[in-house]
Amino acid sequence: MSSKDYLKDISEIKTLMNKSSKFISLSGLSGILAGIYALIGAGYAYWLVKNSGQDYLLLDGEVFQLVIIDLLVVGALSIGTAILLTTRKAKQNNERIWDSLTRRLLTHFIVPLSAGAIYVIIILNQQRYAQTGALMLLFYGLALLNASKYTLGDIKYLGYTQIVLGLISAMLPGYGFWFWVLGFGVMHIIYGSIMYFKYDKK
Repeated sequence: MSSKDYLKDISEIKTLMNKSSKFISLSGLSGILAGIYALIGAGYAYWLVKNSGQDYLLLDGEVFQLVIIDLLVVGALSIGTAILLTTRKAKQNNERIWDSLTRRLLTHFIVPLSAGAIYVIIILNQQRYAQTGALMLLFYGLALLNASKYTLGDIKYLGYTQIVLGLISAMLPGYGFWFWVLGFGVMHIIYGSIMYFKYDKK
C-alpha cells in the first residue's frame, strides 16, 4: 500500500473520530443571520431610547418593556434560525441531529447561559443596569467556551472574544450598549462568515 493510501486512511479515520466525538454541523450562515438580527434589534432599541426623551431606562417603564420584547424577539429568531439551518446541514452530512453528543453540547451551553440570564434578571430587579451588557457578554462567552469541546473548535475563539469584550465593557459601563452591539452583532457576523467559507462552502 502506497503512502498516499495510508494518508487517505488516516484522514478517513480522523473524520470518523471527529463525527463521533464532536457535533460538526453548526451552520456558519446562522451565525451571520444572528449578528444581523442583533444589529437590527440594537438599532430599534437605540431608536426607542432616543425617542423616549431619556438616556436611561426605568424597570417599570414602557420603553424598557419594549426593549425586553425586542431582545426576546432577537433571541427567538437567532435560536430558530440556528435550529433550522443546523438541522438542514446535519441531514446533508448524514448526521443525527439529536443524540447523546447533542445533549452534552446543549447542556454545557445552556447551564452557564441560564445562570447568567438569572443573574442579569436579579440585578435588573435591584435597578443596577450599568453592568447588564457586560454580564451578557461574559456569560455568553463562558457558555460558548464550555460547549466548544463538543463542537467545532473554532467556536472557542468566539467565546474568548465575547469574554474579553465583556471585561472591557465592565471597565467602561457607559459604553455597555456599544460593546453588546460589537459582541452579539459584529462578531457574530465575522465569526459566521469565517465558518461559512471554512466549512459550509466545502
